[in-house]
Formats: sequence, structure tokens, C-alpha cells
Amino acid sequence: MTVLVLTRPDMDATADLVIAELTDRGVPVHRADPGDLPESAEFSARLGAGEMDWSGTWRGRHRGLRLGDVSGVYYRRPSSFALHPELSDADARWAFDEARAGFGGVLASLRCTWVNPPHNNAVADCPPVALAAAQRSGLQVPRTLITNRADDARAFILSQPQQAAAYKPLGAAGPSGAGGEPVAVWTSKVSADEITDGVARTAHLFQEWIDKEYEVRLTAVGSEMFAAEIHAGSPASRIDFRRDYDSLTYRVRSVPGHIACGVRSLMDALGLRYVALDFLVGQGTGDWYLIDVNPGGQFGFVPELRAPITQALADVLEGKQ
Repeated sequence: MTVLVLTRPDMDATADLVIAELTDRGVPVHRADPGDLPESAEFSARLGAGEMDWSGTWRGRHRGLRLGDVSGVYYRRPSSFALHPELSDADARWAFDEARAGFGGVLASLRCTWVNPPHNNAVADCPPVALAAAQRSGLQVPRTLITNRADDARAFILSQPQQAAAYKPLGAAGPSGAGGEPVAVWTSKVSADEITDGVARTAHLFQEWIDKEYEVRLTAVGSEMFAAEIHAGSPASRIDFRRDYDSLTYRVRSVPGHIACGVRSLMDALGLRYVALDFLVGQGTGDWYLIDVNPGGQFGFVPELRAPITQALADVLEGKQ
């Protein structure tokens, strides 16, 4: 049996860790990128009379894979389908939808271990869904407003104890820069007078500003949980630790029982076997506030947890957990 790893061909250190661990265990691994389809890869699947599952093959740049050999799928960060450059915009949209329904649908039908099913990832990646599910699961979430009304945004900010709020994007991709490439948008601390009528142009997410003692990255894999305190060492990283990784220090810690219970409920609600969660721990209170749900989040940046999380992921994909 084979573990299929769906990710980009390079620049994915997280997938590399899991592939190396499975290979060391003698588990066959096939790395593929759906973005190679249809220009650099091909597949064919059949469902015969009376058959319960699709059979067929995927053939990428270097080798092929029989769908029936797939025992587990690690869905990390695949790229988008590579469509022929001569297609019109309308034809490209049609071809994309056909590829997603065809190849994506066949893969989704495989009865094997998924980390995680892509449709579950898509739901968990949607902050309004994830935050509500977290609160229903017993986890504490900062007061949150999603709006395109500038007056409501200003009123929300003025209602907070510090008259400030955290602004963060709802999606992973940012707006386009001068060269047309997406620009990263980090979490920002905003005041009411910084809100302009430009808010009306799309939806925006604002959260109660929490003065943090530190952050916690909690990574859950199957039934196991791994947590590390993230201590900011610069003003920029106190607002968003991704702004200044070099200033950060980490300390492995245990997970409080009520938090572990809430995380298990959240994973069940969202249908996840793996998730990386970001919490703020309130200054002076010790309260844990969930701020982000990352169903495909990386974990290698905490050195002490790199090996145990990799091993736990390999256990799940190998069917040991």
C-alpha cells in the first residue's frame, strides 16, 4: 500500500519531513502535485458494473500510481491545475471546474485515511465557520465582527476596553501588488480613526484586542496534542509572530484539560485528523483565546516538536492511529 502526498514539487519542508519519516519506515510514498494536471500529468479512472470503487492510474512527470494502491493521502499544499495558456478565460474556468470535479472527485471517493479531506479543509479554513464551531466546542474566541460597514467597524472598535481591535484577512491570499502577485497581509492593531469608507468594498474581520502574555501553537494529530508557547521578542512579533520569526523563543508546554476537550470536539465537528491552532494567552488572566484554525498549518518551526509531530502524522497515515 502507498501513501499519496499531494503537495507542490518543491518548497514544502513540512511535507518533506513526513515523506522522509515514512520512507525511513519502509512505507511506499508517492508525491504528486495536482497542479501538473493536465499539461504535465494524466489520469484515467473506471467504475465498472457492480464495482464499489474507482480503479485506474495517475501518471506524473516521473512515475505512475495505481489508485487501488493508495492507503492514505496527506493533503498538504497542492498547486492549482496548470491549464493550457491558449485557453480563453471562459474556457479556462470551464476546464478548471472539469478537472476539479473529475480528478478531485475520483480522489475524494477513495476509501482511505485522509489528512485531511480537502472539502473538510476548505470548511475549516473559513474563519466564520471555524470560529463558531470553536465556540460551540467550548473554546473561548475573542469578540469578533465581520462587516463591510465602516460605521459598524468604528463602533465595534470604540466599544472595546482599549478602543483598538485586531484586523486580519479572512482568506490566505492577499490583494495583488504592483506585479500582480498576492501580497501578505499580517494581523494589524487598528483604531477607529484608521477605518475608512473603503471598508465597504469587501468583507473585513475585526477582533477584540487581547493583551497577550504569549501565544500558543497547539498542533493536534489524531488523538495526540503538542503545544508550544511562542514568546515575542520584538514589537512587530507581539502583533503577529509571523512578522519576525527571528525574534521568537519557544517553550514546550502541556495542554490544559478543558482546552484539550474543546480541541477534540472541534476536530470532530470539522472532520479533521490534523489541525494547527493559534491561541493568545491573556496577560494577567491566563485565559486561552483561539484566534486561528489552520487545517494544513506547518509545524516545523518549533524545533522540539518537529520530530514528535512528524512521527504522529506518519502513524496516522500508516494506519497506526
